[in-house]
Amino acid sequence: MELILGKTAGFCYGVKTAVEKSIETIKNNGSTCCLGEIVHNKKVVKEIKDMGMHFIDKLEENTEKVNTIIRAHGVSKKIYDDADKNNIKLIDLTCPNVLKIHKIVSDYKEKDYYIFLIGTKLHPETIGTAGFCGEHFSIIEDQGDLQKSIESLKKSKKENLLVAVQTTFSLDKFLMLTDIIKNDLKNDIKNIEIANTICNATKTRQEETEQISKKVDYMIIIGGKNSSNTKKLYEIAKKNCNNTICIESYKEIEKNNIKDKNIIGIMAGASTPQSSIDEVIELVKNT
Repeated sequence: MELILGKTAGFCYGVKTAVEKSIETIKNNGSTCCLGEIVHNKKVVKEIKDMGMHFIDKLEENTEKVNTIIRAHGVSKKIYDDADKNNIKLIDLTCPNVLKIHKIVSDYKEKDYYIFLIGTKLHPETIGTAGFCGEHFSIIEDQGDLQKSIESLKKSKKENLLVAVQTTFSLDKFLMLTDIIKNDLKNDIKNIEIANTICNATKTRQEETEQISKKVDYMIIIGGKNSSNTKKLYEIAKKNCNNTICIESYKEIEKNNIKDKNIIGIMAGASTPQSSIDEVIELVKNT
């Protein structure tokens, strides 16, 4: 049996930094809150919770006004404003790539652009970025959202349009949607700016998943069930390798399904710790 492990599998820079600094903050400051799960991975969340982190869904849940971490996904501008009003110190661990999008949409909002934000509607990064877009914006998750978004744009009477995208969104889907936007609005809008803000780590990971899944007869994607980037890796691999599974833990692997396979590929999402990857490798090698 041959095993192909993705070189880009596991923590990306933003997640690695957020996890390490969260642990450091707990050790140095004691009682600490985190607004939302630090990453979309149950194992990592449990480990940090066991160290003493308090995970909250809303800022007002921090009744003792202890230091509060902003995770890598980022938050809306309102959160920063509310923390300032309530004298809550924020430890901002937002991924630099996400902060870059916040600045881009803020700048174009000031230039009187309408903003199309392409991303998963319920993803915390998309929700946070939307809070910097001002009044005139639309969130586009798929082709079904396009027509309503175009209608909202036309009603706004804006002459300029910015298209930005969630850092972990599918590159193929983003390119497909932007092609439709440019084609449908080429005669209606004075200027269309496309900001491909999908981070390089996401692009590389998706491209590598595409390549590996074409070579194997079984593909294992490791990551949290609520991880957007992991889900996209699974969708990419599944197109090329029908025998693709998405798991959080090695315990979910059925040994009978892999023992007769010749080439097995392994890829992991950006929130997946190395320990989870190592456990899967160990199981596969010993099957």
